[in-house]
Amino acid sequence: MEECLFCKIIRGEIPSKTIYEDERVKVFLDITPKVNGDLLIIPKKHTENILTIDNETLLYIVKIIKEKIYPLLKEKLDAKGLTIIQNNEEIQEIKHFHFHVTPRKEDKDLEIKSDESLLKDLEEVYNILTK
Repeated sequence: MEECLFCKIIRGEIPSKTIYEDERVKVFLDITPKVNGDLLIIPKKHTENILTIDNETLLYIVKIIKEKIYPLLKEKLDAKGLTIIQNNEEIQEIKHFHFHVTPRKEDKDLEIKSDESLLKDLEEVYNILTK
């Protein structure tokens, strides 16, 4: 039996504010939201990251976001856009595959900050990735 935080939420050992659930996935409010309606969507079967999740489950999660979650956020929270983030390996806080699904009203309501001084020339990055 998996002991990760999300597996405990799936089993009901830790409470969550569930927005949608079926036999394969659970969608619930993030307890540290960036905006109203910040959600997490997780597979009920434990898998660690994008490298370990099976393609069928991955596609199913995207289908649920497309057909159930995004329409709900548009209707109930007047979302004008949607940001979907998925972290892997070292930068994963919880080692259970999940998407962060964030409704957006404006482009500036969830800024992604970067240190532009660390950016390489576009041609250099292209060469690194294609050579």
